[in-house]
Amino acid sequence: MAEAEESPGDPGTASSRPLMRDLKAVGKKFMHVLYPRKSNTLLRDWDLWGPLILCVTLALMLQRDSVDSEKDGGPQFAEVFVIVWFGAVTITLNSKLLGGNISFFQSLCVLGYCILPLTVAMLICRLVLLADPGPVNFMVRLFVVIVMFAWSIVASTAFLADSQPPNRRALAVYPVFLFYFVISWMILTFTPQ
Repeated sequence: MAEAEESPGDPGTASSRPLMRDLKAVGKKFMHVLYPRKSNTLLRDWDLWGPLILCVTLALMLQRDSVDSEKDGGPQFAEVFVIVWFGAVTITLNSKLLGGNISFFQSLCVLGYCILPLTVAMLICRLVLLADPGPVNFMVRLFVVIVMFAWSIVASTAFLADSQPPNRRALAVYPVFLFYFVISWMILTFTPQ
């Protein structure tokens, strides 16, 4: 008997292989951020899929629940999106101007993937905000945001610090600190309406 041909929509066809390959690559990069260690894997095989997913997820979670979104004072989706990408581009340009030996897209990749801990912090804070508001609620959120902020800094500097000249590492890390601080502040000050 002749073998049946696979149709283009079958899961086993060649069209699903690149998608699975990309998803596995994104998952491996998430693991590099969760367990930061000095490795060139995140720099060598850069992509912007993970940062895009994390940025969209964070922006959606920072959305207010109110119908009249113009009067709630919270960040809108586009504002969060622009802050994240403009901040990452600014840090990347700073790194290049300081003489870093990392490419533009490698830096964007690292900075974007290192938002993962802050995205997890936002998820935890949204869950904590389901409980009654009060000082204990705020202290739990503050603790979570501080830990995840530190995690993002450690993860990003593990990848980016070696790409800078030794006498300019502090100048390259300081904007990274400010970038993640602004995102952390947006997460900490978020309150649903």
